[in-house]
Amino acid sequence: MATRIDTLEPIPAPERPPQRRLSPREWARENLFGSWLDTVLTVVFGLVVAWLVYRLGKFVFVDARWEIIERNITNLMVSRFPRDELWRVWAALLVLGPSLGFGAGSAAAARRREAEEGRAAVVPERASALRRLGPLLLLVGVLLWFAQSFQATLLTLAVGVLGVAGYLLGRRVALSGRRTALVVLLGIAAAYVVVTGFGGVGWEDWGGFMLTILLAVGGILLAFPFGVLLALGRRSSLPVVRAVCVAYIELFRGVPLIAVLFMGAFMIGFLLPAGVERPSLVTRALIALVLFTAAYVAEIVRGGLQGVPAGQVEAAQALGLSHFRITTRIVLPQALRTVIPGLVGQFISLFKDTSLVAIIGLTELLNVSRNITAQPDFIAQGLIVETLLFAAFVYWTGAYWMSRESQRLERRLGLGER
Repeated sequence: MATRIDTLEPIPAPERPPQRRLSPREWARENLFGSWLDTVLTVVFGLVVAWLVYRLGKFVFVDARWEIIERNITNLMVSRFPRDELWRVWAALLVLGPSLGFGAGSAAAARRREAEEGRAAVVPERASALRRLGPLLLLVGVLLWFAQSFQATLLTLAVGVLGVAGYLLGRRVALSGRRTALVVLLGIAAAYVVVTGFGGVGWEDWGGFMLTILLAVGGILLAFPFGVLLALGRRSSLPVVRAVCVAYIELFRGVPLIAVLFMGAFMIGFLLPAGVERPSLVTRALIALVLFTAAYVAEIVRGGLQGVPAGQVEAAQALGLSHFRITTRIVLPQALRTVIPGLVGQFISLFKDTSLVAIIGLTELLNVSRNITAQPDFIAQGLIVETLLFAAFVYWTGAYWMSRESQRLERRLGLGER
């Protein structure tokens, strides 16, 4: 913002004229039928898309034999998880619901308070909570449709009610960011203890969609801080630290994920000292995913670090701030803000790459989808299309929800606007 030399008062920036929203007909005329070539392309691609939608809809609602999914919905969700211990999974969900809801409500209240105090810009929300949770609600609805269980429906409604109650409580309490994060982490830890503690089921016996979520969430939570440290290390002024980080990043970026999974499955045991118990196969797969993803996260974050103006650092140094405070309070927030699309894209890729752990013998969602077609009641009946389509739908809903939340975060932070 410029200033007047005589008074040193800030000159207000010129206001942008409000843009008129186009009606659907005006938008179509401008973007789809602006010229004869646009019209031809619109008609041709419209016919192709309509034909594909018709064929897919006819298969899904008429031709497909979904009984293989209905009879194996539990296998697809938890695979070999002991059936008499399934109550632990529901109990964990009943713990996760209010904790995650509380975190969302407290964060919303904090943003509203900052906007009222003038410490943050007011960014209008363009999507309601129902639209935000639309993909996940669609997934839950499809799963309940296939389950056809009154008990599962009631328990799912209980989780939703507790989540809404936690959200409302969070908006009233409005804890600070650190305390909110602590509450959410405690809820996740409590849910994990409910499943595994007190004679529970360790994650070596998890499978199906439950194992997919574990690998995806665990990989994201562990790979992100590790990747940030690698990015900072690659820009370090210490030659040894910089050389080690560069060697690590280039090594793992130059090796396929399948090779890293094989090395994690068969080599980690040889690297451990004698007498140390070999970790489970799930643990080794998670380690491989974290090591691989952290290298890509490091390069994404490094691109954001290079985009921070040098004047920001020099101004902070002139104020006498320590190197640690400059990095954590000034450099990293600006760098991470600009690389949100790249980070979320990498996390979506990690979510889908969890399907590759099937090659080392883990029964995640895609592997279960393939195995159930070999059951005596369904063998040699050509039902692999139904099972793979169901798995693709589950992956799509998760990836689409992450993409929508990324766009919402970008709008809230004003990315690309200011």
